[in-house]
Amino acid sequence: MLKHIFKIFFIISTFVLVTAQSWAHVPYFEHQDFSVQKPFTVEYSIEQSLAIYAWLEKNDLGNSEDIDVFVFRIEEPTNVYLEVLVPECPGYEEFYPWFALVGPGLSEPNGAIPFDIPPNYGIEIIQNEKSSESRDTFYEFFGGKSYYRGPHFYINLNIPGTYYVYFWDPDQKGGDYVAVLGRKEIWRFRDICQAFRNTPLIRMDKELHINCSESAIENWHELDTVNH
Repeated sequence: MLKHIFKIFFIISTFVLVTAQSWAHVPYFEHQDFSVQKPFTVEYSIEQSLAIYAWLEKNDLGNSEDIDVFVFRIEEPTNVYLEVLVPECPGYEEFYPWFALVGPGLSEPNGAIPFDIPPNYGIEIIQNEKSSESRDTFYEFFGGKSYYRGPHFYINLNIPGTYYVYFWDPDQKGGDYVAVLGRKEIWRFRDICQAFRNTPLIRMDKELHINCSESAIENWHELDTVNH
């Protein structure tokens, strides 16, 4: 009996470890607004690849003044990668969220921004440029949906301290987006559990605030067409 239990445990453990290598990001949800008072805190490392499925909420007038805040701290030179993605859903064709990195040693603000930054901190603003051409998209296998590619930003930070990342929509349309933080595929046990819990919800569109069924890829034939 004990031998049988051990065999089952070994098979499950092997499956978990192998599957984890295929996931690109550890998935998180914005269960409550990531505000200045309660930002999303990167607990482990900003270099670890995280995908935070978030939402820029609209107010009663139908405008989005929501600003999501993420915070991390570094103690030594660190590579920082940031990116924003938008699900390819009906109604999001003109949704172009921006983001900014705020921290010590960065450039001084050279224009108006919709939030305050700490004294003696600088900022790097990454605009999501609109184009007359169709937006570039890709299909993400484990989430089971397509996304509009957004801008990405890479920098090596050398000054120890606390840094902030802000996401907002200058057009105030609002909507669902994915904040991508980091590029290294680092998988701790708790990260694997997080992925097993959230990935099925993402595949069922439970992270979204609109109906995205029209844009979903329904079968393997369509998936093969996208990839080739």
